[in-house]
Amino acid sequence: MRVAIRVRPGASRTEVGGEHDGALIVRVSARAVDGRATEAALAAVAAAFGVRRSAVTLVTGATARSKVVDVDGGTDAALQELLAH
Repeated sequence: MRVAIRVRPGASRTEVGGEHDGALIVRVSARAVDGRATEAALAAVAAAFGVRRSAVTLVTGATARSKVVDVDGGTDAALQELLAH
C-alpha cells in the first residue's frame, strides 16, 4: 500500500501517529542530516505497521519532509488507526 507521510525530525522521541493534510505524521529523534531522519522515519513506519524494514520503500521525497512510501504488507485498518492517533 502507498502511504503519504510527513516527517518531523528532531523530536524528543520517535513515534508514528496523527495526520497532517492527509499524511501520516512520523516524529523521529534523528536530525535531518545525511538522510538520517529519512532512514529513521522508514524504520518507524515499518515498526508501526508491524513489518520488516525491508518492506518499506521510499517512493518520493528523499530530501523533503513530505514523503510517499510503499508498505508491503500494510493494512488499511492499521493506517486508519495510526491516522486517528
